[in-house]
Amino acid sequence: MPTNPTLIFLPMLVVVALTFVAFVRMAAARSGVIKTMEPGYYRAHIGEPEPEVARTAVRHYGNLFELPTLFYAACLTAFVVATVTRWTLIFAWAYVAARVVQSLIHVTYNNPAHRGGAFVLSMLFMLALWINVGLAILSRV
Repeated sequence: MPTNPTLIFLPMLVVVALTFVAFVRMAAARSGVIKTMEPGYYRAHIGEPEPEVARTAVRHYGNLFELPTLFYAACLTAFVVATVTRWTLIFAWAYVAARVVQSLIHVTYNNPAHRGGAFVLSMLFMLALWINVGLAILSRV
């Protein structure tokens, strides 16, 4: 059964939404911190470091510009070269699920072992996604 190639954009939209939620959370955390500490820190990031709540929010937001860039590239590549299959969608959604779990752990109780497990799982799904896309491309050569 053929797969609608535009379905690959749905998991991408979820990661984009997650990124915007992380930005709002980071902005709120920093706004709260500014009310309790010298705002001069934010002019040059010199002096006492941000409290943990703000640093965690900043790291979480920054992380969404690391590995997810490979996710976007894989999804767009699959779409452009018309290799969106059921497996492509399964791996993409599995990556998104693992990434959401990792994010939830990071912004709640932040246990590095649990967060790391979710990260490794997301990496495995990312690898599977790229292998799937790569094999589909190579099968056409």
